[in-house]
Amino acid sequence: MSAREPLRREAQAGFVLHSYPFRETSLIVEAFTRDHGRIALVARGARRPRSSLRGVLSPFQPLLLSWSGRSELGTLMRAEWQGGYLALEGETLMCGFYLNELLLKLLPRDDPHERLYDAYQDTLSALAAGLEREGILRRFELRLLEELGYAVALDRDAGSGAAIVAQRRYVYVIERGPVEAGPFDPGKGVELSGATLLDMQSGDFRNAVTQQQSKILMRALIDHYLGKQVLHTRQMLRELQDL
Repeated sequence: MSAREPLRREAQAGFVLHSYPFRETSLIVEAFTRDHGRIALVARGARRPRSSLRGVLSPFQPLLLSWSGRSELGTLMRAEWQGGYLALEGETLMCGFYLNELLLKLLPRDDPHERLYDAYQDTLSALAAGLEREGILRRFELRLLEELGYAVALDRDAGSGAAIVAQRRYVYVIERGPVEAGPFDPGKGVELSGATLLDMQSGDFRNAVTQQQSKILMRALIDHYLGKQVLHTRQMLRELQDL
């Protein structure tokens, strides 16, 4: 293939994260693919009534995407439904959009993360099955940060190197880890119990205190890596829970 010829990708597994109008009849589609990571594609004519793409380019549907192009914005050629629609409703639907917003704002383009893709698909399936949401979201957040190179230290005291003790109190210092609480300014980190750290390490979020403290910790960590970016779905989830 000549360097000038458009690069073609055929039948790549992916999900639509977000789409928005482009010109009169087209869409810009942000997608998350298993083998190519997050990509941006122009779907020409997708908004026309008779377009084969109309109705297919919806979030949470497993798709096979085919596209061409060597620039940052490729051209979508085909999108085929793989089957197995993931029905999300109410708060679970907002949780799905929250996952999508995290990927859009934290995941670089054209950077494959096969394990993260599989975790995303499993997380959507768990949400659709009506499983407990707090643990589902925390486990995905932890996997996302790990894949981005920001793995969350949970089982060792960052100061002494000692194993975390369930009965002790700790302060989690961002980009350092948990240190045992003592003559320490709480404003420099998130206070939480050793039991919460150990629950998070094992992926067990059944305890109410663990749910509360892990949410506060993950919110602080994600906000740190987002910088000045705002998560709009987080605010919408709060409003839904207040109804």
